[in-house]
Amino acid sequence: MPTGDHEQPSVRSGPPRPTLKTIAEMSGLAVATVSRALADDPKIAEATRKRVAEIARLIGYEPDRAARRLRTGRTMVINLILDPHFEVLGFGNALLVGLTGALEGTGYNLVVTPHFTEEDVLPPIRRIVTNRQADGLIFTRTAPFDERVRFLMEQGFPFVCHGRTEFTEPHPWVDHDNEAFAYAAAGRLVAQGCQRICALLPPESLTFRQHLRYGLMRAVRETGVEFHIPDEVTLDSPMDRIQAWAQAIATTPDSPDGFICGGEASWLAIRNGYRAAGQGARFRAVAKSISGILSQIDAGAEVIHEDIEEAGRLLGDHLLRRIAEPHLPPPQTLQAPVIQFRD
Repeated sequence: MPTGDHEQPSVRSGPPRPTLKTIAEMSGLAVATVSRALADDPKIAEATRKRVAEIARLIGYEPDRAARRLRTGRTMVINLILDPHFEVLGFGNALLVGLTGALEGTGYNLVVTPHFTEEDVLPPIRRIVTNRQADGLIFTRTAPFDERVRFLMEQGFPFVCHGRTEFTEPHPWVDHDNEAFAYAAAGRLVAQGCQRICALLPPESLTFRQHLRYGLMRAVRETGVEFHIPDEVTLDSPMDRIQAWAQAIATTPDSPDGFICGGEASWLAIRNGYRAAGQGARFRAVAKSISGILSQIDAGAEVIHEDIEEAGRLLGDHLLRRIAEPHLPPPQTLQAPVIQFRD
């Protein structure tokens, strides 16, 4: 035992962690009543539920997740598999704001799992499901016959995806109406006198490529305008590559005079390419925007808004509903584009 100069100072423990018993003593209620009130049991009077919730907030009570998992089988975790969206500026931030808003006050914790490889999308999903690391999953950038959707439906595991698939069995999703976006964008460019419209589309592996193409082709059939879909670049191409491509085609005899841009990054790259080629005056485009940055760069920019923050809220709401009521039809929401043309 250390003595003299070698004696170790005593370690003081912090204040005891608030428990259900702490709240029960402060409120004068039974522990069981406190537990049911915090679980928002409708059989407990609303005034009592509010009083218990306020006491819990004031003393910093946090439920013991391990104990709750043993008792209920739930982790109280929602996992978001976040893929890169370099084309859409601020996508991840906006999605997280909406999603955390939907989960606020529910007792659920949000865990974000970054996924930056296109090679195999299943490993993080399998790991979470196999080890029961979450009660539900949210992911983005869906494919027509997405392996993640197939796997989760087979496992009966709650999920919601941002984007649709072509599976006949319905599943929960939230999506932007990209067909309506492309149709409105093409119509606007035709109205401005454009005679050859170029649509920069996502890779063929993603479902919303075909939705954008459907909208463009509907406008082509109605107006007879010429169109071009490049093979050299996609919405996922780096900005410098898109800019170099735009600069190269800007002075060709059949160069496009109108562009449909699926996000702010492609708008900036194509505009800069046309300017570098001395063809800036010929650049006309309609871009999908979520951040509002294009209006700050160019007050005359033609944009159609996609509300990613609302999409995050919807994804959270749909997943909570799916977890609570798995027997009901899966919730599905198609968000309408918000047109913000200058006139």
